[in-house]
Amino acid sequence: MFTSDAEIHEIATRLIDCTLPKPGWTHAAHFAAAVWLLQSPDYVAERDMPDMIRRYNLACGVENTENSGYHETITLASIRVAKHVISALPQTTPLFEATNAVLSSRYGRSDWILDYWSKARLFSQRARHSWLDPDIKNLPDAE
Repeated sequence: MFTSDAEIHEIATRLIDCTLPKPGWTHAAHFAAAVWLLQSPDYVAERDMPDMIRRYNLACGVENTENSGYHETITLASIRVAKHVISALPQTTPLFEATNAVLSSRYGRSDWILDYWSKARLFSQRARHSWLDPDIKNLPDAE
């Protein structure tokens, strides 16, 4: 769990400038960056995070291909569930507490997404490159 907003800010800014060490790009770090972007007036998480991750992957030597690297459906689903969790918190909630709320929710498990998508659908090339709706059940507050 995170203990300061500075930790969240560092993860996000190091993602943006591609200086986050590859071992630091964890499940928790993905959500930390998403929460930071969702709370930042300078960014739109759904618009900006995909390119940030693609650039970061390339900087770390990870190709964004048909079978590896950036995954559109996982990224956008993760942003949506993070938005759902933090929408229930007071607007004055510190970033680290908002991130911890996401991580301590059901979405903090790395396999949370398989409650909504079958493996076949989620890990298809189409889901990697474009949004695919869940095939098991809808995300919370899905629009």
